[in-house]
Amino acid sequence: MIKLESLKKKEHFLLVLKNRIINNDFFSIYCKKNFIHNKKKNKLYISFVIKKKIGNAVKRNRIKRKLRSIVQKLTKINGAINLNYTYIVFGKTKSYKENHISLYERMEQSFKKIKN
Repeated sequence: MIKLESLKKKEHFLLVLKNRIINNDFFSIYCKKNFIHNKKKNKLYISFVIKKKIGNAVKRNRIKRKLRSIVQKLTKINGAINLNYTYIVFGKTKSYKENHISLYERMEQSFKKIKN
């Protein structure tokens, strides 16, 4: 089982934010080849960020939970997410009301673009 590990240091966030980005209406994904040494290869370095401008804490946390659960489902599928990358996912307002299935499909398409 792959464990989701959040980025902790400001320098790590800045390194990832300077690299490749994939946008859509519901979220943006920033990615960079792994610069954090992963000995066991069973961790995915990914952080979920929601701006305060989007709404109150309840709304922001719900968006994070939706996106995190989708990523956990994608990690169970072999090859859906490349573990050799570090990711930052920025949630957007539209993802609050969007259903889980369409968000899942969009997320899967976005991670396929990163692999290529």
